[in-house]
Amino acid sequence: MSRFSGVRVIVLLAAALVSVGVLSAGPAAADPPAPPGTPTATAFAGIPTVGPLFRNGLAQNHGCTASVVASPRHDLILAAAHCVSGTAAGWQFAPGYNDGQTPHGVWTVTHAYVDPKWSNGQDPQHDYAILELADQRLGGREVGVQDVAGANILGQAPRSDQTITDVAYNAGIDDQPVRCSTAVYYTDGFPSFNCHGYVGGSSGSPWLSTVPGSHRTYVEGVIAGLHQGGCYEYTSYSPAFKPEVYKLMVRATFGLHPDNVPVAGSDGC
Repeated sequence: MSRFSGVRVIVLLAAALVSVGVLSAGPAAADPPAPPGTPTATAFAGIPTVGPLFRNGLAQNHGCTASVVASPRHDLILAAAHCVSGTAAGWQFAPGYNDGQTPHGVWTVTHAYVDPKWSNGQDPQHDYAILELADQRLGGREVGVQDVAGANILGQAPRSDQTITDVAYNAGIDDQPVRCSTAVYYTDGFPSFNCHGYVGGSSGSPWLSTVPGSHRTYVEGVIAGLHQGGCYEYTSYSPAFKPEVYKLMVRATFGLHPDNVPVAGSDGC
């Protein structure tokens, strides 16, 4: 199951067609069992740097997750490329969203940036996007989202056995995020972790780690990549962040050549 919330629409449509006899109903395919000891994500009140993306206003369900990433202009967020289509202009980001409340405001997307290897071939190792947000006038001055919510520092792919914490919003409305801290392993070159509870909407959620003895938090992955984040709710993947992700950050920082992102194809599940 892809972590992109649009998959739920397809499932519901298929169920409706079955109910009226357009499709024949077969036995449901059960997920294989999770590895022993797999933890479960828990709901909590959220953190300022992470929030859901709303395509059609806050009165409608949110979809994927995004997070503020440190940048010179204080106006960038990190998401999954497979969540983005078109320019994304007008989408809204609500950092720290909690039970329908928006304690750090609502910020509007102006441009989207993806790696050429995603635009031209949807390479899962480049399934990440950077979205630019419009500034707001607060307290008599123009500020960016980072000035209000803070930001995570763009890091590199986590090492095997490293513990990360993923904060995600499963698709919905008036809800809370979930989080899970667990160890990373690798699957065919993709950072991976096992934790129950990450379903549609969790795509783009950040894999966070902290530097001991400091207040710095790094984002070292996002739920995306292999199978657009995972086929089963208990296993999640990320692209392995390499120099290309920093090149994308530079392009977004300078506002060079925003993208019109193609709609993602099949997740292959």
